[in-house]
Amino acid sequence: MNRKTLVLPTVAGLLAPLLAACGGSGATAGKGNAIVIGTTDRFEETTDAPAPFDPAVAYDIGAWNVLHSTFQTLLRLPRSGTAPVADAAEKCTFGDRRNEQFRCTLRKGLKFSNGHALTAEDVKFSIERALAINFENGPVSLLSNIDKVETPSELEVVFHLKSPDATFPQKLTTPAAAILDSESYDKSKLGNGFKVVGSGPYTLKTEEKDGRVTKATFTKNSEYQGSVKLQNDKVEMRFFDDSTSMEKALKNGDIDIMNRALLPEQIARLRSTMDQSVRLLESPGQEISYLAFNTEDSTVKNKAVRQAVAQLVDRQALTRDDYNRTSEPLYSLVPSGITGHQNSFSNKYGDPSTDKARAILRGAGITAPVPLTLTYTTDHYGETTGKAFQTLQKQLNASGLFNAKVQGVKWSDFRPEAAKGKYAVYGMGWFPDFPDPDNFVAPFIGKDNFLRSPYRNAKISNELIPDSRESSQRDSAAKYFQQAEDIIADEVPLLPLWQGKQYVAVRDKVTGAEWALNSASELQPWELGRGV
Repeated sequence: MNRKTLVLPTVAGLLAPLLAACGGSGATAGKGNAIVIGTTDRFEETTDAPAPFDPAVAYDIGAWNVLHSTFQTLLRLPRSGTAPVADAAEKCTFGDRRNEQFRCTLRKGLKFSNGHALTAEDVKFSIERALAINFENGPVSLLSNIDKVETPSELEVVFHLKSPDATFPQKLTTPAAAILDSESYDKSKLGNGFKVVGSGPYTLKTEEKDGRVTKATFTKNSEYQGSVKLQNDKVEMRFFDDSTSMEKALKNGDIDIMNRALLPEQIARLRSTMDQSVRLLESPGQEISYLAFNTEDSTVKNKAVRQAVAQLVDRQALTRDDYNRTSEPLYSLVPSGITGHQNSFSNKYGDPSTDKARAILRGAGITAPVPLTLTYTTDHYGETTGKAFQTLQKQLNASGLFNAKVQGVKWSDFRPEAAKGKYAVYGMGWFPDFPDPDNFVAPFIGKDNFLRSPYRNAKISNELIPDSRESSQRDSAAKYFQQAEDIIADEVPLLPLWQGKQYVAVRDKVTGAEWALNSASELQPWELGRGV
């Protein structure tokens, strides 16, 4: 998911990186001229997701990093900033004042990597396919407001929306709206394996073992026509079981750059290293971490239990002791740096307090200690996650109001089980699909929510979000999201924990690393090159 970033009026300034260590001379990594990227992401075929790189399935930052490089979308996010720019499209615009009809004209002569022509019919096919497959844990909710797609000509596409949505252009920048070759994909079902046929800046070749990708090679797509300017001809992505081995590979010159996922202690080491061949870049980010509650589970169905948890969690200690200040405490689903952010949880609960939490439970007639199981995924959000959940357990149990236990589950089991409502309380992360406050509220509320949560709030779903989407000037939508944040802080279907920063560790003589991540924290490998 994600789910994955800056103040809308001042994005460019916030994206400027802070160099935590100076670059110098050093060895060149990789074979030939390939830029080699290290990651701890895992891509494997499972029963629930037989085609991890199918745009109808993929809905996490790791997979989207692959899809952005291999598929085109009509629009894309620019090098920096939040206003979409044309890619497969020559131009796009709303055709009415209510933001209900969106029209795009394609570039002439577009082709897929297999040589097939890309036309408006392929765009229509791709959107209708994602909606028809309606993959349970996929990104279909980003497209669910589309009523119908028309193709007046080979180069024209018209989207008719069910209701006004000023954020629709940003949704078209996501891989949910990736353009697929209608001759290579089945309209009604998923494929198998790691096949990719797109028209993006790179083609993809993978090496696999036991149904898992061990290396991915991205080669410049000679058929690509779009607005991306490639600074390299080839990129390799290598996969590591842990961050320690990835860091060792960086220092040895076996990889050029690493981003996902750096541990807090690694960041501290890289900040203070005397190794002139490696540098660390830091910039603001909008990744968030939160607890999700199954509001139909008997343990936490009474909102007083959820409020008591919110009253006890000490985010300052969590980010200081477990994350070594590589993240910041978060008191709202909409993070700092995004229009509409306000500290609703801090305003309601103040500092952690056992006495206040006890009063909340007593007022609801709930007898302490309340049994609670906190579930987290062991292999998706970084190795610090387990340590952080042990801290949350201690904070709750120290109050005497909870008898909390912790369990860790592999991501391949965790994600589908969470969606089925198996866990009462579980930890999730979210990278924005696009940098707008809408994307930190709408995906979690209502019928088609990303979590498959049973929580509903009519005011948010039927009033605040629809009203906000009529505002083309997104600053003016802030008031709607601030009201939604206050409601969420009161009812606590979700409990924000921390907001991450962005870190990239890179070897010397690699250029463009300051642009390696865009405003949605997505990798832009085409920006990377080699200096002299």
